[in-house]
Amino acid sequence: MAEQKLIIEGGRRLEGEIAVQGAKNSVLPLLAAAVLCKGTAVLHNCPRLSDADAALRILNCLDCKCSREMSTVTVNAERMTSNEVSTQLMREMRSSIFFLGAILGRTGYCKWSMPGGCELGPRPIDLHLGALMKMGVDIKEEHGFMHCTTPKGIHGAKISLAFPSVGATENIILAAVTAKGETEIHNAAREPEIVDLSNFLNKCGARIKGAGSGAIVIEGVKELTGAEHSVIPDRIVTATYMCCAGITRGELVLSKTSYRDMSAVFPIFEQMGCSVYTYGEDCIYINARKSMKAPGKIITHVHPGFPTDAQPLFMAMTATLPGTTVFVENIFENRFRHASELNRLGARIGAEGRVAFVEGVGHLSGAEVEATDLRGGAALVTAGLAAEGVTRIGKIFHIDRGYENIEDVLRSVGASIKRN
Repeated sequence: MAEQKLIIEGGRRLEGEIAVQGAKNSVLPLLAAAVLCKGTAVLHNCPRLSDADAALRILNCLDCKCSREMSTVTVNAERMTSNEVSTQLMREMRSSIFFLGAILGRTGYCKWSMPGGCELGPRPIDLHLGALMKMGVDIKEEHGFMHCTTPKGIHGAKISLAFPSVGATENIILAAVTAKGETEIHNAAREPEIVDLSNFLNKCGARIKGAGSGAIVIEGVKELTGAEHSVIPDRIVTATYMCCAGITRGELVLSKTSYRDMSAVFPIFEQMGCSVYTYGEDCIYINARKSMKAPGKIITHVHPGFPTDAQPLFMAMTATLPGTTVFVENIFENRFRHASELNRLGARIGAEGRVAFVEGVGHLSGAEVEATDLRGGAALVTAGLAAEGVTRIGKIFHIDRGYENIEDVLRSVGASIKRN
């Protein structure tokens, strides 16, 4: 079967309204959390993503009953018997690591191999493993597998993270909610997705306090029941479509989103000359028809700073703006792989180490490019919307990991884009 590509005829201004999908980085740990529920978990606003499909396959592998109707996913783990995830499923997505804490919390044992995902440089899981060991988990490596056991059960602990890792914070929470005693996480990640996970677990009977701050306290309970919950909107997808409006000098309304989670990116749009307004409970309006300029410097930080996932998208947009933009990447070591592909479209980007320099050009030109990772792929789509001529993007399986029907969404607001 021939590889699918996205084909974009650039140069069309985007206008209209986009309803933002549920958050990829929230739905995956939420699906893992369903393992802990001795009852039925119902999750609304679940996006159709290849990563979400992989998570559902893992749940099926664990003997959970799963079903989907439109954007609602139902998981019943009451009769879960398995505690081993196949190597193939673990390699499909890096976020499969969330299942470690959940499976241990439910069964006390887990056999797994290293997870897959985007190659963004070292993302060591020693923060996860070190925390779990403090909670009574024994970990042994044998023939490429990790065998995790809890000889005396999982117990609470005081854990100080060297780095506020989102994944480690979520894994600790998942292991701690049914552990004996109290767990404290210091230097915890503060992302909205942490809050969403905690809100769902609390609905199921967990006792979690402090989510969204640097100090989270979890008091273990005997068991969790099921619950009904709506996945929060995807803030990175929101930023993506705002960048698409910016680069095409368009005008969009983003509905069903959360502007409260966008405070780090709004000032950058305004510095570039975009008009950004919020109204109602869940709407953002962006108008990029005024003259725009490079914002100067964009520095990624942990939340509530500028998100690393938005960096490739802004790099694509600034490639067309007068002036020079400096990007400083503080989260991942290998987060500029998309720069060389953007240069194929006519961008002028130089990168060295954790710093990249973008010199704005008058226009981009369509070309054959390949997605290097999820957000890098979305950056190529963003650039292709403004490029003169036709842009063909390969390896779009990366994009499908985090964007639900991206071509249909963009076509609905005036883009000429198709999958072939």
